[in-house]
Amino acid sequence: MKYYLLLLFSLSLTVFSCKNESKDRSINALETSVGGLVTETSSAEKTLRINPISHATMVLSYGKDDIYVDPTGGPEVFEGFSVPEIVIITDIHGDHMDFETLKALDLSNATVIGPKAVVDQFPEDLKIGTSVTLNNGDSITINGHLFEAIPMYNLREEALKYHSKGRGNGYILTIDGERIYISGDTEDIPEMRALKNIDKAFVCMNLPYTMTVKSAVSAVLEFKPKQIYPYHYRGTDGFSDVENFKKLVNQASQDIEVVQLNWYKK
Repeated sequence: MKYYLLLLFSLSLTVFSCKNESKDRSINALETSVGGLVTETSSAEKTLRINPISHATMVLSYGKDDIYVDPTGGPEVFEGFSVPEIVIITDIHGDHMDFETLKALDLSNATVIGPKAVVDQFPEDLKIGTSVTLNNGDSITINGHLFEAIPMYNLREEALKYHSKGRGNGYILTIDGERIYISGDTEDIPEMRALKNIDKAFVCMNLPYTMTVKSAVSAVLEFKPKQIYPYHYRGTDGFSDVENFKKLVNQASQDIEVVQLNWYKK
């Protein structure tokens, strides 16, 4: 009887020990799974997402950073996006610098970047966390992202009145090693044609203010971005022929991917 009781007690300890070991393994497995899940989510969050809003306005989302480019159209068009970490503005015209929209957005903790011509026009009641003046050739790193200001201007004699050299900025953003060119309002200037190692390029083409489709094609084929996004293509006589732009680029080069987004939602 005493032997039987000792055997039973020994078996109980073994079973209890196995249960605890099993529980410990379950906890470790759960921690490993959660750790992997966090890594995967973090990786997914850090995918660069391009969100076209309208014309020259877009949101570039990377991780927790939402970068607003030329925000226009009122706060309602930005519903679903987080409060902007960074705002960049290219020029003084209303389709790039819209004070009604800027005042309606929560910019209390945002860094707002623009050329001097833009920053000088900020009204006193525009509540901004930090304003940064970048002129052509200047650069700054914010949240690990590099922002370089480059020229944007007109070349044609009849269009010089629209965008003078030195007033506005195009930008090159470097986000996690990827170089993103945003042309602003410009023609096919030498500074654009001389660009190197551009992964994504947003290039305007609307008359009479910027350049023709043919000029845009010529410039893109010279600086050879990996991807080209036609944007800012509504002019006084309607929309530029972005389908023809895509056709001409593809005929000349199979190495450049033309990505067409919906910039003009109805």
